[in-house]
Amino acid sequence: MRILGIDPGIAIMGYGIIDYDKNKYKVLEYGAVTTESGISKSMRLKDIYDNIVSIIDEYKPDVMSIEELFFNKNAKTVITIGESRGVTILAAINSGIAVKEYTPLQVKQAVVGYGRAEKAQVQTMVKAILNLKEIPKPDDVADALAIAICHCHSDIMNAKLR
Repeated sequence: MRILGIDPGIAIMGYGIIDYDKNKYKVLEYGAVTTESGISKSMRLKDIYDNIVSIIDEYKPDVMSIEELFFNKNAKTVITIGESRGVTILAAINSGIAVKEYTPLQVKQAVVGYGRAEKAQVQTMVKAILNLKEIPKPDDVADALAIAICHCHSDIMNAKLR
């Protein structure tokens, strides 16, 4: 199974692509889609959409896992991240890719074993689970890989329940 993990954002959107087979992970690629702050929001959203479509076309994931939106004190930030999530989900759906959404609590639980884990704990576990030499930077990239790992664990649990 090939998973595209996404940590949504408007300025920086982390992504990670992993293959998962028989409890083994293989990291194919990870990085960040970035947009320029000086251009209109609509153009930034188009850039995100186009970049995600390109990543999907190149790596042909079976599923995209994306972090659900959590409440933030800044309503404007929530709306903007929601818009970036929307174009990202649309890119996956238009490409025929299934989309699975996970809360931050679910991601932390799947990666660290504790839903209230600190960001540094999640990043350290991503590095260990994926056998990486260093923690991916920026943080959004490590988060995207954590979201992909979460899907692997969730998919295993769902298969056991079937």
